[in-house]
Amino acid sequence: MKTGFIGLCLMALVALNGYGQGQEGEIQTLFRKNPVRASGGYGAIANKFTTINGRYANLVEVYGGWYVNHWFMLGLSGGATTNNLPVPPGHSAIAGEDLSYEYGQFGLATEYVLGSRKAIHLVFNLMTGAGFTLQYDRFNFREAPYRHNYLPMDENWFFVAEPGVQLEINMFRWMRFSPGYSYRAVYGSEAAGLTDNGLSGSSVNLTVKFGKF
Repeated sequence: MKTGFIGLCLMALVALNGYGQGQEGEIQTLFRKNPVRASGGYGAIANKFTTINGRYANLVEVYGGWYVNHWFMLGLSGGATTNNLPVPPGHSAIAGEDLSYEYGQFGLATEYVLGSRKAIHLVFNLMTGAGFTLQYDRFNFREAPYRHNYLPMDENWFFVAEPGVQLEINMFRWMRFSPGYSYRAVYGSEAAGLTDNGLSGSSVNLTVKFGKF
């Protein structure tokens, strides 16, 4: 289940090690007088094409943060699905009702940029934090106006880790386009009809970034 997760982590370690060895031959130390040589920041919006419980899921995510020394970003991320994910009849929180799943995630976001000044370069990223699912009546305007139909049901929380890689293109000094791939690993889901395996999966991503790079 986690082969994509492990593969991305190993790829990132190899690339970062090679990048470090390619730097100038000065001794690098953890503490120095001015470790922040350049400081900026950017925000990003991503559309992720993925699957949840074997069904296509469209996940929109926004993230951003502090960009240090033209290679490291530290910030926050949050996203949620936008399309209908039907709950199987046997797992509906209200017997006989057609309900939908909502999936969301948020947490710490980091990005490691290799060769940021080059027109095309690699980016490795990682989101770690909390995820949630719930059931709700997506089409409540078609139903009888019972109040409970409007409330989220079967709320479920769990841990999420999502490493990824992007092939980033510098469109302008202030804008970058970053198609990529990521793997979402979920641990601890107890939702009706949604296992860790059903929530985990690969994503093909299209991301646009704006800011001071």
